[in-house]
Amino acid sequence: MLIERLLKVALLGSSWVLYLLLALSVLSFSTMFERFLFFRRHSVDFDALRKQLRKNLQDDDLVAAEKLLSGSKAIEARVALEALHWAAGGPGAMTDAVDSELARVKTELERGSNLLGTLGNNAPFVGLLGTVIGIYNALIAIGVSGQGSIEKVAGPVGEALIMTAIGLVVAVPAVLGYNVLLRRNKTVQERVSHFTHELHAYLISGVKMGLGMDKPPPSTGVKPPAAAIAR
Repeated sequence: MLIERLLKVALLGSSWVLYLLLALSVLSFSTMFERFLFFRRHSVDFDALRKQLRKNLQDDDLVAAEKLLSGSKAIEARVALEALHWAAGGPGAMTDAVDSELARVKTELERGSNLLGTLGNNAPFVGLLGTVIGIYNALIAIGVSGQGSIEKVAGPVGEALIMTAIGLVVAVPAVLGYNVLLRRNKTVQERVSHFTHELHAYLISGVKMGLGMDKPPPSTGVKPPAAAIAR
């Protein structure tokens, strides 16, 4: 029963495999284009952003640092801002905040990667399926006609082999897009690590979180008694 149904599917021809591959190709390129727009929308001059953040931290100006990060469209700035909010709790709290926010950001960063990876790995097999079905139908047609000359065989078999080529055409761009996406995600995580180390260095440098505790207390204008000075 199952074999008969599979044979009926095979007898339908390989044209449906071609349409399937075309649909998968459109889906693949659409995903890559969406990812391109996503990273372009969140692209900034990272070196300039990091330089300005470092200056704000060195000046112990957390208000300016928070304003800088909140006004940036970079994904790295979003994670660093969350770390800055928890910096008063120490390096441990800051690290936990970074891990939590980075886990949320990864969902956005990895969107579409599974699809591209799946297409890159399996599109050739879909094309190969079309080739097998095409060759099977070609052999059936030759058997029915009773003519087995090379002219009768070459045409249908050649058309069937094109399915494998189309499968590769779908798979190769998907694999390239997948690798580029992985590299881009890795770059974002590395930049988040840079921001985290900047904030960690700020915490362990002895600066008192912008509260002015590292500065001498302001003068009240009242002179101490003479006896206290004598002591």
